Amino acid sequence: MRVLVLTLLLLDSAMLAAFELMLQPSYIASVPVPIGTVIVLLTMPWLVRRSAEVEPAPVVAGAPVMVWLAVVGVLGLTGPGGDVLLPATWQSLLLIVSGLGAGLWSVRQVLLPGPATKNEERGSRSVVGNG
Repeated sequence: MRVLVLTLLLLDSAMLAAFELMLQPSYIASVPVPIGTVIVLLTMPWLVRRSAEVEPAPVVAGAPVMVWLAVVGVLGLTGPGGDVLLPATWQSLLLIVSGLGAGLWSVRQVLLPGPATKNEERGSRSVVGNG
């Protein structure tokens, strides 16, 4: 079951990468609107957190980022039919930096233990105080 969930998360990461590449060069009137960047900033942290729930190992938690980067690299630079979906523009750089940044930040948040919340501190005090 865990392998199936991880496989689905990695498939989601690959499909989202292709979708983000297609939407990245969008325009509203004559203004560029990098919609792919918004999507990657919303979805990559979720994918990393769900992968870490399957297995908290760094390789598994970072797998969606690696798959995303591979798909963006392959489709973006060699594209279907020789098309380049990742032209040398600021929007392309923004997509790559945002995807890697959001992914690596999420992996860091998952792997590094954060400070205890106030509820956890209260719970540990009550257990210590009762025992």
